[in-house]
Amino acid sequence: MPGLGKHRRPKQRPITRKLAFAGTGGAALALPLISATTAGAAVTQPAAMPAVKTAALPAALPAVKPAVEKAALPLTYSVTVGDTLSKIAVEHAVSGGWQALYEANRTAIGSDPAIIRPGLKLSIGAAAKAAAAKATAVQAAAAVKPATTYANNLDGWIRQSLDIMARHGIPGSYNGIHRNVMRESSGNPLAINNWDSNAAAGIPSKGLLQVIDPTFRAYHVPGTSLDSYDPVANITAACNYAAARYGSIDNVNGAY
Repeated sequence: MPGLGKHRRPKQRPITRKLAFAGTGGAALALPLISATTAGAAVTQPAAMPAVKTAALPAALPAVKPAVEKAALPLTYSVTVGDTLSKIAVEHAVSGGWQALYEANRTAIGSDPAIIRPGLKLSIGAAAKAAAAKATAVQAAAAVKPATTYANNLDGWIRQSLDIMARHGIPGSYNGIHRNVMRESSGNPLAINNWDSNAAAGIPSKGLLQVIDPTFRAYHVPGTSLDSYDPVANITAACNYAAARYGSIDNVNGAY
């Protein structure tokens, strides 16, 4: 029995140990091995990382070959029997047609484009293209010809009337018009005759060439003013009337 006043010391559970003996010649060395149950769990080695697959690089792309340029037109062509400029221009796709081909070779061909001798060397390359470009530029310049301006006086009125008459096929000259204007009105576009038989009939002669209203309306030229006092309209209508009756204002030398 335990003595009075003494407490019983609890027994400690001995740590379980295992001894491993390693032979060292004649002596044995005891090495304590701590049980996993008392020293904690063994350290777990990390799992091996999976191998990373390297994507295969694509094979190098083949070098891109430049597009084959369209074969350039030959620079010259030797004329053969039966050739014409039109035929050659079509067969060789000459820009501007036979006209450009002729323009580029005018010196060699001569004044008649219909005659080309066998064996003649014609330029159908760069020179023909240049000729076509030149012809196109000339046509474009002609198309944008600025409008003609006329002076606001007798000279300008006559010249503008002559241009209108030319478009309508009405004959007459500057001198013929000027001569009759000076005789009829002295160049005054507002002149009016209030004393002759026409005035007595209520249709006085008016304007530069002294035209009565019925005649002005009958021979009025489209594109001109409907006012018989208008200088250009008056001259043009009077010349149209004179052409119908006398052949031309140039044939008028007195009252008409």
